Amino acid sequence: METERQTESEETVERRWEAAPAVLAVIALQLTLALVSYEKNWKLWTYPWWVWFMAVVPEAVLLVTLAWGSARSWLERIGRRRIAAFALLGVISIENAAALVALVASLVNGDAGSGGQLLLEGLTIWGTNVIAYGLWFWGLDRGGPVRRRQPNPPLPDFQFPQMENPQLAAPGWHPRLPDYIYVSFTNSIAFSPTDAMPLSRWAKMLMLSESAVSALSILLVTARAVNIFK
Repeated sequence: METERQTESEETVERRWEAAPAVLAVIALQLTLALVSYEKNWKLWTYPWWVWFMAVVPEAVLLVTLAWGSARSWLERIGRRRIAAFALLGVISIENAAALVALVASLVNGDAGSGGQLLLEGLTIWGTNVIAYGLWFWGLDRGGPVRRRQPNPPLPDFQFPQMENPQLAAPGWHPRLPDYIYVSFTNSIAFSPTDAMPLSRWAKMLMLSESAVSALSILLVTARAVNIFK
């Protein structure tokens, strides 16, 4: 019973003080871009400035489920907590991918705005991508933050260095959200795993899709923005 309470307490800390601020950072990025777009009359391809607010709605709902204990308890009572979280995260990822498609379309059609606009839009899409995939890794690896702390958890989906070399880690070490955000960040920059190796097929497919989105948002958008500045 004591171990179970400790597990729930650690998961609450991760959910409320690590995952919720990560979602809040994404909301701040997109609200900033929306306000700047309104001020400068920027468009995302053929869409008006307020299109960036569309992703904020599911993000705000996800933030509530992570930070507000009552909402989480209600979802647990009806047995839909993980389904609701993954559904919201899926909507966020799809909307971010759609924003990238619109941005690339504006580049292809020659409708791209200034270099500053492209950089801010590319940064927002890339930053959202990094945090969203970090949350995917955190929520899915070994059944999620609660299940992987329980006895006899599923096989790992990611092989962290501390798991391979336990003498280098503190006793009882287990990956937390910052570890998964770091995995997501390095994968989005290097386009390959640098810290933790993916073991399961779904982990490999997720990392593949993240690298594809990052390649477009970093290489194509940044190259075009630099060309405009010249």
